[in-house]
Amino acid sequence: MKLTKIIKTSLLAMSILALVACGGAADYVETADRNDVVMVGDSIFELSGDLPRFLEAKAGATFRDYTISGAEISGGSLARAINLQYADANAFNGDIDTVVMDGGGNDILIPATLGDFYGCRTKWYRKNISSRCVNLINNVYVDTVNLLNTMDADGVQNVVYLGYYELPRGNANLAKALTYGVDRLGEACANANANCDFVDPRGHIPANYVLDDDIHPTAEGSQVLADLIWPSLQGLL
Repeated sequence: MKLTKIIKTSLLAMSILALVACGGAADYVETADRNDVVMVGDSIFELSGDLPRFLEAKAGATFRDYTISGAEISGGSLARAINLQYADANAFNGDIDTVVMDGGGNDILIPATLGDFYGCRTKWYRKNISSRCVNLINNVYVDTVNLLNTMDADGVQNVVYLGYYELPRGNANLAKALTYGVDRLGEACANANANCDFVDPRGHIPANYVLDDDIHPTAEGSQVLADLIWPSLQGLL
């Protein structure tokens, strides 16, 4: 049993590293029908590309896309961070009215997968997340507020921020960390200077709408996410 768990953890860690290796700044889409609409974030957007495509289909127009698999809000050594994605977008063309984004999930998921260094997974002997995990999530909150404040200072008019849904099966023991993390992301959206609308997908993505990696949405899951985002985005276009 212990060997099986080690093998599963190793395979999941390898899959995360493989996903990160597939994405980078070279994959940016910097020219679009609506250059004033920019997407930044992680693999919920970028891995399959379904979520951006579904949103663009609803809008009848393409958006600039800077999302990268494996990205954290700030820092992280595996992928270009989301605050840097936004900086790249602003440097290329600063005429940005609307940002559609997610972010913060990898800040928890990556260390939890590579070794649960912060104690974000609950165990039979630890029913709640550790204080180290709480501090980690609180730091993500601060980084998120800083990024949203930077967007506001740069003249971004609106931010649509997608939160995270419940993870099934092998990642179900991250439920308490995810609950606290998504709550804090929603608070960051509400407390920052930016005009930020938080989209909470919890309760909308069943386990069969999540791939076997227990992280990413299927095409059906991405369609649900697009449907949740659209009421916030539609009036901004």
